[in-house]
Amino acid sequence: MISFESDTLRWLFILFEALIGLMLIIGSRSQPFPRPAQRFGTLVIVVAGVFALGQFAPSPVSLTGHLVILTGLGSFGLLAGIYHLVRTRREVLIAPFSGFLFCVGVTGLMVQTWDELNKLEHWAGFISLVVLGAGQTWLVFRGLLIGRLPLAWSQAGMVALYRGKISGPDGAIACFEKGWDAEEEHLNPMAYLALHRLNLFIGDDKTAEQWFELLMSVGGEKGVAIEWIEAIHSALYALDPSSAERLPVVLNKTEEE
Repeated sequence: MISFESDTLRWLFILFEALIGLMLIIGSRSQPFPRPAQRFGTLVIVVAGVFALGQFAPSPVSLTGHLVILTGLGSFGLLAGIYHLVRTRREVLIAPFSGFLFCVGVTGLMVQTWDELNKLEHWAGFISLVVLGAGQTWLVFRGLLIGRLPLAWSQAGMVALYRGKISGPDGAIACFEKGWDAEEEHLNPMAYLALHRLNLFIGDDKTAEQWFELLMSVGGEKGVAIEWIEAIHSALYALDPSSAERLPVVLNKTEEE
């Protein structure tokens, strides 16, 4: 009976890991830089696949060993995910999903040894679980519910622009349309100006005028670094000099004064 229950739990953990990996890969498509989530999701699926193959071996990995590896995988993902979530601000999925792996692993290990603990250790374990739950709630709230990546979308828009991708779901216009945020107002003029120039470049004067009005509502081009404007203009001139003739002349600060 114990062996049957252990086998069932191991398969449940394998399915859980595979589900987390699939959700990371699918969710990465909505991120400005999908590779980190894709790579970590692939790693989780590979680990789940190895465990699934091991189930058919004469001596599969024990339930405790599975939980230890699950905890280690979650720890690695948490470190990488929090770094991207807080520092680079390019990714918001790895941290909360890794938190699920870590919480399940730690909780499972604690349950495995619960009968061997004394009363004080029981209280310490209970408090640890409460802290883990609170931390995971914060990660889900910070990453999945309110996670915004305006800076990363602007960076992705510039990358797409230099690659020559203007339109389309992964094009520069689509990226810059997500590159502004009410809470980070200093990024808004950069996105508005880029969208104004890009729509002028493709000949959509009506849409370009709308973005120009938004740009003027936040202070106009004076709120945008000249280096940003020059980078956009140089990229568009490199793509098609004739279409780039529609762009206004770039004036440096001394010329403006």
